Amino acid sequence: MKFARFLLFVLIAISTMAFAQSDAHKDAHKSDAQKPGAPKSEAQQSFDKLKTLAGTWEGKVSGLPEEFTKGKINELMQVTLRVTSRGNALMHEMKGDGPDDPITMLYLDNDRLLLTHFCDAGNRPRMVGTISPDGKTVEFDFLDVAGNTQYGHMHHALFTFIDADHHTEEWTFILKGDKLMKAHLDLQRAKPQQASAR
Repeated sequence: MKFARFLLFVLIAISTMAFAQSDAHKDAHKSDAQKPGAPKSEAQQSFDKLKTLAGTWEGKVSGLPEEFTKGKINELMQVTLRVTSRGNALMHEMKGDGPDDPITMLYLDNDRLLLTHFCDAGNRPRMVGTISPDGKTVEFDFLDVAGNTQYGHMHHALFTFIDADHHTEEWTFILKGDKLMKAHLDLQRAKPQQASAR
């Protein structure tokens, strides 16, 4: 019995040292902007600003051609943003009356803010984000795309911060023949009793 306790003590001590070394290794590989007390990079500032949008939002989408809205002009949409992965990612999920709910992941990649959109068109475009000098917008420009682009792909996104309970999003999709389609969402933060459970 004493040997079992001794063995357990040794295992706990070894695992504690391993975690400590792992954390030290992570800290050694952080960029200067990621270290505590260092000034935040533009990418980190952009990411922190976007994380303030965590919650459920509702509003109308405008700008889409009728063939995409199936005659439902100004369709009501629900957008949920959730900080996940211990604060290292922001998940954006859009829900409407359609069967698909596209998901977008926003995250830092060293000194870049990246967006990967998991599109219902069957591809995954990536975009790089930058915050405006006044901090009121975060704009994402196309970087690359993986997967089938036969039906087009998402190409640009713009988040505009109006106040704590109101923001807009503009998503630009490139159709066949390089035709652009823009969807504009005017979103209000949903009150807990108003948030629909779709």
